[in-house]
Amino acid sequence: MANKQQFDCINFDERFSEHVTQWMGQHQHKYGNDTDRMEAQMPEVYLRWINMPANWLGGRAPALYFTQFDDADDLVRWMCAYFEQKVPVPDPLLERIVELGDPAEQRLDALLRDPNAPYEAVLTAMSLLRELCSALPMALYVHTIAACPQANEQVDMAAEALLGMGPAVAPEILAVLPAATEAAETIFLDVLCNFPGDERIYDLALRKFIAAQDNRALYASYLGKLGDPRAIPALLAAAESTETNYLDFIEINNAIDELGGDALPERDFTGDPYYESLKRVRG
Repeated sequence: MANKQQFDCINFDERFSEHVTQWMGQHQHKYGNDTDRMEAQMPEVYLRWINMPANWLGGRAPALYFTQFDDADDLVRWMCAYFEQKVPVPDPLLERIVELGDPAEQRLDALLRDPNAPYEAVLTAMSLLRELCSALPMALYVHTIAACPQANEQVDMAAEALLGMGPAVAPEILAVLPAATEAAETIFLDVLCNFPGDERIYDLALRKFIAAQDNRALYASYLGKLGDPRAIPALLAAAESTETNYLDFIEINNAIDELGGDALPERDFTGDPYYESLKRVRG
């Protein structure tokens, strides 16, 4: 496999569809027109198919086809070739990449930094690195988020990965926070509120809550998770505002309760669209 042109991107999905069509023809007499019963059999049909030796794979079962290859670089480039040729990537290929462990981790991390890599391949590499519990791309994810003008799929996946890396991400994030975009601040805060203890995290959460024009419930929940009772006065002030809608009020009340404050007195939210909508749902 010296270059990507040599990679044979076999369409496993197409082959399985052909098998299903054949299977349905063979079992039509048993199920008749009951498509629901036939669909219920699909997981079992797939399990048998993926473990059955196939002529189109030289006698190997689809589940085991990629186990004959152990070069992480080749396998990751093969994955990219699938994306470039717009052929569905077989699950056994992705599973084999993960099975290789450290060599695959290094190669997938390199793929993230390749400006010519297919976007879908980058997202898949991020997913595989999470399966490998890798912290290699921590700094890359932090800097990618810090510069983002708004959330997107790649940024969301990076944030989820950072959360899974544990408390070690907090110093990395806090180091870039002063230069982070406004959108990045919120994304980072969603991660940082799980690792309380640094004053800068509390300051950011409080600032974002006070400045919020909408989505105040989100920032109230962050303050509740951080567990710092100094936030109670700001939460109370927001709760008393006539501009606070019903959903924000509920989340603010929950945050105050988490922080050990007294429950808020009930307010009349008649006419509030959120309140009226929930009222109709509850009947």
